[in-house]
Amino acid sequence: MPTEILMPALSPTMEEGTLAKWHVKEGDTVSSGDILAEIETDKATMEFEAVDEGVMGKIVIPEGTEGVKVNDVIAVLLEEGESADDIGDTSAKAEKPAPKAEAPKAAKSDDSAPAAAPAAPQKDGERIFASPLARRIAADKGLDLTDVQGTGPHGRIVKADVEAAKPGAKPAKAAEPAKAATPAAATMAAGPSTDAVIKMYDGRPFEEVKLDGMRKTIAARLTEAKQSVPHFYLRRDILLDDLLAFRGQLNKQLEARGVKLSVNDFIIKACALALQQVPDANAVWAGDRTLKFEKSDVAVAVAIEGGLFTPVLRDAEMKSLSALSAEMKDLASRARDRKLAPHEYQGGAFAVSNLGMFGIDNFDAIINPPHAAILAVGAGVKKPIVGKDGELAIGTVMSTTLSVDHRVIDGALGANLLNAIKENLENPMTMLA
Repeated sequence: MPTEILMPALSPTMEEGTLAKWHVKEGDTVSSGDILAEIETDKATMEFEAVDEGVMGKIVIPEGTEGVKVNDVIAVLLEEGESADDIGDTSAKAEKPAPKAEAPKAAKSDDSAPAAAPAAPQKDGERIFASPLARRIAADKGLDLTDVQGTGPHGRIVKADVEAAKPGAKPAKAAEPAKAATPAAATMAAGPSTDAVIKMYDGRPFEEVKLDGMRKTIAARLTEAKQSVPHFYLRRDILLDDLLAFRGQLNKQLEARGVKLSVNDFIIKACALALQQVPDANAVWAGDRTLKFEKSDVAVAVAIEGGLFTPVLRDAEMKSLSALSAEMKDLASRARDRKLAPHEYQGGAFAVSNLGMFGIDNFDAIINPPHAAILAVGAGVKKPIVGKDGELAIGTVMSTTLSVDHRVIDGALGANLLNAIKENLENPMTMLA
């Protein structure tokens, strides 16, 4: 039977997307792994690959269409021996039950024709849906498709499922369906309606700016964070003079290699090492438990037009300052072009948000769930300080605020973490040991 190709969920927060471009047209032959289309999510533009083989029978959603809901039918793929006449009504949503299977068509007697896929198996009287390629591979491997768990649309068994399965292996118990994503608008705090707000400013000139997917997601997630995460805040001033002098020396030596370290590179490294020094703080909230990590995965907020990304530097405690600098520059550049893949901005247990370059002295950042903490970094400012000998002096002081999820990190633990960050930054040479 024709295979419906559904709008995929390319990120955990994606509820709808824009079908930016088709890479195939009706009548084209498609193989597993071929690029079918480019899809714009709330975060990036991503390529969508085929999981089945066949002929593109119908393109339901034309390119350039915005607001395509996840799991809507966007195209129909035809199997061997099928034609466009076999395509039914594609206007219905994908959640509707699949139509009854037609009787298998007779195999061609021409020896030069490709071998027909085995007939679709049944389990408890119900057809098990599998792609033709998956059925042929299963027959070659001697696999019983009733023992294979499908990962395609509607549980359809695809090539990857049978390639990963072993003869005689029973399928793993299906995971409990994830709770349906809450529409972004529903998660926002209750307030005056749109009409009520517009009426309030009747007679005043204004421009209505439509919210794109990224801005809706930011609004929903940060509203949820402030409502559901019990924030508390810890503050420390950090002396930067030794770090700035050390950075200047390093940059002079690295100039021939084209490397220029930023203060932010040192901050990332200091936070990554602090998570190793205070391992109980290297954790996230997971509903009814916490997840404690061995490695330091640090997310860094990057401002882009209309929103922000938080790309993640993984295993940051193991990387040199120059490696962190190069990786951060690459991630920030691709974030601004919205070219990051989901695995590059998902995850991490800790985040850094630095507004010092904008002249901000200090601020309180909102935790990005499921992270347990985020460090807000202000500008380094010349201030009078009391030196170790008790004498007044001028020093470069950077204000930091650690926002902490009290469900994961208690006050003393959070204080130890922030103190470790301060110690690392005020003694930068120790970060190279």
